[in-house]
Amino acid sequence: MPFIPQASSAAGRVDAVFLFILVLSAVFLLFITATLVWFVIRYNRKRHPRGVDIEGNGWLEFAWTAIPTLIFITMFLYGWTNYSYMREVPRDAMVIEVTGRQWAWSFRYPNGKRTSHLLLAADRPVKLELHSLDVIHGFFIAAFRIKQDVVPGKVNYTWFVPTQLGTFDIECTVICGVSHAIMNAKAVVVPVEDFEAWYFGEEDDIPARFLKPASPAPAPAPDPAMALLERKSCTACHSVDGSPMVGPTLKGIYGMEGTVLDRDGRERTVRIDDDYLRRAILDPAAEITRGYPPAMPETVMTEDELRRMVDYIRNLR
Repeated sequence: MPFIPQASSAAGRVDAVFLFILVLSAVFLLFITATLVWFVIRYNRKRHPRGVDIEGNGWLEFAWTAIPTLIFITMFLYGWTNYSYMREVPRDAMVIEVTGRQWAWSFRYPNGKRTSHLLLAADRPVKLELHSLDVIHGFFIAAFRIKQDVVPGKVNYTWFVPTQLGTFDIECTVICGVSHAIMNAKAVVVPVEDFEAWYFGEEDDIPARFLKPASPAPAPAPDPAMALLERKSCTACHSVDGSPMVGPTLKGIYGMEGTVLDRDGRERTVRIDDDYLRRAILDPAAEITRGYPPAMPETVMTEDELRRMVDYIRNLR
């Protein structure tokens, strides 16, 4: 039984290749080590005070060249069959756009819904198209045995069929800045009927019951506004306690004046009020706070979500 669940169609194939190479390497390591020890003992200086030159052995040299070559070819072909399988996407696969940025993932479904976690239907093929808004990231789901670089200016892809219900970690495997360690998300695999109920329903966010495992003791209810900030990945760049991050803190900014740069690079002073916060959330590239990078993507929100977020920032002192 593997230490990490085999939760996708590719997992068993990847593990088989890994196990084949691991066992083969272990066998040769033991053979070479035993041979080395035998030669040290058999031909030590006490038994053979005067060394004898060996002119060569054509069959032996052929054997230690041909056998490793055949082994490497076998490993290559075994790996190539899996690589080919993992690059041939089924025609009926659902295409989900994955966007990586410092330091969060976002997922866009064919019907336009956007989420900060990946909701999947069990036993249905999925193709992920991977984009980066800033630097190189690495999209990795260990339980699915998939890992793909996410490169600015290039669209990479991967595909799989989730085969096991549950919640699995999504991680970034490329050091992408100071908050690289928190660039995580969840892949949640649910029955087809539950996925379709969400996909064709009116709610954009993934239902909380899919993201939290059952617990015998009820956990305290989180602050709804803070939970909203986390779902929209705002806390990946903005703190709520005044600590410095890649973006300006949200604590105590309401009512202050700040300097921003418009799309033409002109500076102007703005007062941080309800109207400014709405503009900054929905169209962040229009006014960039001076001294901070233009790293914030456009955020899709309902009117109710926008109102709750503005109210939260207004009262954050």
